Amino acid sequence: MGTKVSDHILERLRAWGVEQVFGYPGDGINGLLAAWGRAENRPRFVQSRHEEMSAFEAVGYAKFSGRIGVCAATSGPGAIHLLNGLYDAKLDHVPVLAIVGQTNRTAMGGSYQQEVDLHTLYKDVASEFVETVTVPEQLPNVLDRAIRTAYARRCPTALIIPGDVQELDYSPPTHAFKMVPSSLGMSEFTATPTDEALRRAAEVLNAGEKVAVLVGQGAAGAVAEVREVAELLGAGVAKALLGKDVLSDELPYVTGPIGLLGSRPSYELMRDCDTLLTIGSSFPYTQFMPEFGKARGVQIDIDAHMIGMRYPYEVNLIGDAQATLRRLIPLLKAEGRSRKWYDAVCANVKRWHATMERRAAVAADPINPEYVARALDPLLPDDAILTSDSGSVANWYARHITMRPGMRGSLSGTLATMGPGVPYAIGAKFAHPDRPVFALVGDGAMQMNGLAEMITAAKYRDLWSDPRLVVAVWNNQDLNQVTWEMRAMEGAPSFLPSQSIPDVQYAAFARSLGLTGIRVEKPEDVEAAWRAGLEADGPAVLEFLTDPAVPPIPPHASWEQMEATAASILKGDADRGSVIKQGLKAKVQEFLPGRAKQ
Repeated sequence: MGTKVSDHILERLRAWGVEQVFGYPGDGINGLLAAWGRAENRPRFVQSRHEEMSAFEAVGYAKFSGRIGVCAATSGPGAIHLLNGLYDAKLDHVPVLAIVGQTNRTAMGGSYQQEVDLHTLYKDVASEFVETVTVPEQLPNVLDRAIRTAYARRCPTALIIPGDVQELDYSPPTHAFKMVPSSLGMSEFTATPTDEALRRAAEVLNAGEKVAVLVGQGAAGAVAEVREVAELLGAGVAKALLGKDVLSDELPYVTGPIGLLGSRPSYELMRDCDTLLTIGSSFPYTQFMPEFGKARGVQIDIDAHMIGMRYPYEVNLIGDAQATLRRLIPLLKAEGRSRKWYDAVCANVKRWHATMERRAAVAADPINPEYVARALDPLLPDDAILTSDSGSVANWYARHITMRPGMRGSLSGTLATMGPGVPYAIGAKFAHPDRPVFALVGDGAMQMNGLAEMITAAKYRDLWSDPRLVVAVWNNQDLNQVTWEMRAMEGAPSFLPSQSIPDVQYAAFARSLGLTGIRVEKPEDVEAAWRAGLEADGPAVLEFLTDPAVPPIPPHASWEQMEATAASILKGDADRGSVIKQGLKAKVQEFLPGRAKQ
């Protein structure tokens, strides 16, 4: 039997080094599934419980491996289900390829079963490259181009392949008119700015007396260079959430997260600086950056499309972070700088860590959610990978997890969608089967996606040389982040029909799958549960019953509010409303033009 189009697709994926495809079967990709059988499951087909999870797993794999994530789904509903995960890839700039089926060409246009205009549907999410394969000769060019584009533009791309095309005999493009040949691979490339642009940037930075640095995921390859710049300039360094693992939180001048889930030191760093250097970040919340006109700014980003739009930067350097900083560093001057700014930043950082430790130690009913994250922090192995879901749990991930060199972490940064915590963790395990992975998840997200995807974790547990995949569920029976946002933004109490969710037995469900499951109802049992999860011989679900009344205090709340105990803050609705008006609601009001700063 000759090579079919479907055989050639898998062969080409292997040639690109693709080792697994996250997918879910359906008759729209039957041809591909048959080819997988002939190819002895190479690349490995990783079966999720839902196509959205396949896409999230591909995103998690790409984020933690640095390689393209690939997902596959059937026509119609399967292709539709991929969209949320693909939008997560688009907004966080992650290379992902989606391969989706389509009804046979003979039926297209006939309102046939599962016929959806997929090209139109995918036109936005895969805006950089989406193509429908109608004849074998389009391959391998469109597949190669989809992969190259995903890497080069750091984005999702899509191939739509009708069912009958999958079954056709493969014939390559010929040396003829209107044929497009192709070739494998792409070299590494580095972009750097001009000498003149670097000189202007250095002038701005050297003139600053109170320099702030903001790093995002684009600075991940420039750790040594970012440290050198910060130390030369006596700067504090704040981290966008997607850049949380770029620099160690143990460095005295690293102020931690910035923005809605940020730290007080990061807030003061931005409020008081006179110069801002942003590296590899498109952090969206302008109101958490310096007042316009108060600070001069320099930005470094590899993507010209994303540069210069969050702050009125004086110099915009388009280039790779590491290569650009290496050329910039010799132009920077350390001599003559006062240590007053640097010392103040370091003192704020020290005070912040002590404040967070005190907040985590406050009694709550039954368990303080901050303490759950705080108790994990010192137990984390040096090679740990962490994923966080969206919701109030992201506050505790951002504020209580100390990133150390070698550790990795991520979450849905820009889309901020619910549900990727567990599938990200599964993707991370396929990227690094020899490393322990921790998923920090709220009970809403666990009910939405995580429970079913624990079945996937159980299915593939034997493939991972390090068996540890610890899923922690903050069970407060409340969609907590939205509850607090309603109180803060709308001045309204929690609307129970929308916010209250059932008390599901998450640990018991894990045990029903043959996994470790531990339900923790008292604070004195929290640390022991984490240790048990770390010692488990496979995936584990740790279920912590936490207090929904502990508020995620905003970063610009006063130090006194930050240090106030949960008990004194939450004595009743009246007190809660007062604190909210002073605190959470201020995260919008405080940054309105002309409003005085704290």
